[in-house]
Amino acid sequence: MFEDFDKGLKKIAVVGLGYVGMPLLYHLSKHFKTIGFDLKKERIEELKKGIDSTGELNSVNFLKYDILFSNNEAVLDDANLFIVAVPTPIDNHKLPNLKALLSASETVGKHIKKGDTVVFESTVYPTCTMRECAPVIEKTSNLKACEDFFVGYSPERINPGDKIHTPDKIAKVVSGCTREVAEFLAKIYGKINNNSIFIAESIETAEAAKVIENTQRDLNIALMNELSKIFNIMGINTYSVLKAAKTKWNFLPFEPGLVGGHCIGVDPYYLTYKAQEIGYNPEVILAGRRINDSMGKHVAKESVKKLIKSGKTVLGARALVLGITFKENVPDTRNSKVIDIVKELKEFGLNVDVYDSLASKKEVKEEYGIDLIDEPKNRYDIVILAVKHENFLKSIKDFIEFTDKNGVFVDIKGVVDKNTLRDDIIYWGL
Repeated sequence: MFEDFDKGLKKIAVVGLGYVGMPLLYHLSKHFKTIGFDLKKERIEELKKGIDSTGELNSVNFLKYDILFSNNEAVLDDANLFIVAVPTPIDNHKLPNLKALLSASETVGKHIKKGDTVVFESTVYPTCTMRECAPVIEKTSNLKACEDFFVGYSPERINPGDKIHTPDKIAKVVSGCTREVAEFLAKIYGKINNNSIFIAESIETAEAAKVIENTQRDLNIALMNELSKIFNIMGINTYSVLKAAKTKWNFLPFEPGLVGGHCIGVDPYYLTYKAQEIGYNPEVILAGRRINDSMGKHVAKESVKKLIKSGKTVLGARALVLGITFKENVPDTRNSKVIDIVKELKEFGLNVDVYDSLASKKEVKEEYGIDLIDEPKNRYDIVILAVKHENFLKSIKDFIEFTDKNGVFVDIKGVVDKNTLRDDIIYWGL
């Protein structure tokens, strides 16, 4: 089965060309004939021009490889291996939102044929692939899973903005509804990462492995956030504590901060949903989520407290928030926790400007109803460095100077030496 793909006799289709799908497609296209499918016409048009607005492939020319880009699902008729890499967010009630995943499954079902294989990369809860996705494909195609077509799961490990841990340089977990399917997928993925493959014993095992990877990180960051609240009350600088603690060889170097995006801040809810479905109350995981989800409001409230102590009037005070994306050096604003800071400051009656040269003004307006400013021009009573973009850090002295006399400079990630600030600036950080 693998040989037909290796010889270019069969094609691989990647369904969903975002942060996960497009880098994977790029590396697959170096070795196989590929199809890139996405519903968004504007996304397909930019990719056809060699432009990747996510910033993941800005430094590479992916057009020199054998990729057919299209938003017309008819092209999927020519595929024999379908890789689904669509978003799996949560809804307003923090429950799994499988709409895109099930829609993609239906699309695959319209074009899958006997002998074909579909592998899912989207983060899900254990059992989702075989109990939710496969039945949709069966219903749409009138084919039987693991008999007429085959199913696998290989969890994505993309870290947005990370140019080191790319799909060709990281270990990949694969699984299949049969051992043969898993071994076939191991050969496909192994072609792009020098066979750094781990075959999980089942699809459910691979699903669970993915969802706990980010749950573990979430809980460790939650611990750091809780410690930062404790140390703040005690008047101790958290980053100074961490600097000392990191000298021990087995101390884990996690830091406090905002936990947003579509991985760490989302994946644990997929696990807790499934746990509660089977009758178990996941107390530790949910406690960590509550702590991390509270940090935006915490930052805003502590900033306002500092403002009051400075003698300034809160109502009508001016605030500048630097950064709106969910993490540094990426343009993605989905599920950004910076918005919690902005909303809370506005609740206190502050006038808030938000500046982020990496974020799309259009997307921020549509998602959050905020008009990003072109550049800071005034002095502000509060300046909050919310996201440590490289371009922010290069100009940090200039941004600090936007802080008014007796104003507050808030350093969420502890990147500024408070001893270098003007004497009339009040410093606060996690």
